[in-house]
Amino acid sequence: MGLAFSFVMICSNVVISLVRKITPNQIRIPVFITVISTFVTIIDYAMKAYVPLLSRSLGVFVPLIVVNCIVMGRAEAYASRNGVAASLMDGIGMSIGFTFIITLIGVIRELIGNGTVFGVQVLPLTYQPFLIFILPPGAFLVIGFLMAAHKKFVHEGGHS
Repeated sequence: MGLAFSFVMICSNVVISLVRKITPNQIRIPVFITVISTFVTIIDYAMKAYVPLLSRSLGVFVPLIVVNCIVMGRAEAYASRNGVAASLMDGIGMSIGFTFIITLIGVIRELIGNGTVFGVQVLPLTYQPFLIFILPPGAFLVIGFLMAAHKKFVHEGGHS
């Protein structure tokens, strides 16, 4: 998922940066959506052709990149206002950050929900897993806990 997102983010940033000066403000958002949709379609079809099992396991999540607020927000906030090189670097940085975060969320969910990390047993076999964490609501719980930890330790500097 991280690689699919990276492809869409980087390519969209570059193309939007290239067309930013010739795109009228009135149609800016539809143009951004069209560009992002094009790259999502390319990666979706490529995955279906070359890695069909992965494509099936990701299901609807790859096509949902097109409505992902991160891609659209970066297109609006950064790529539409900066040059190609800066937009390329922004796309790479955003992609690395996104991939890191979804991997972190996945590792935490698997560890708490199954006692494993990448399929390797980490916690003792006597560990009672919290199965809710491997279900969809588990992702929201992990995101909430990560946001709380971030607020506590980063924004407050660790002070009460």
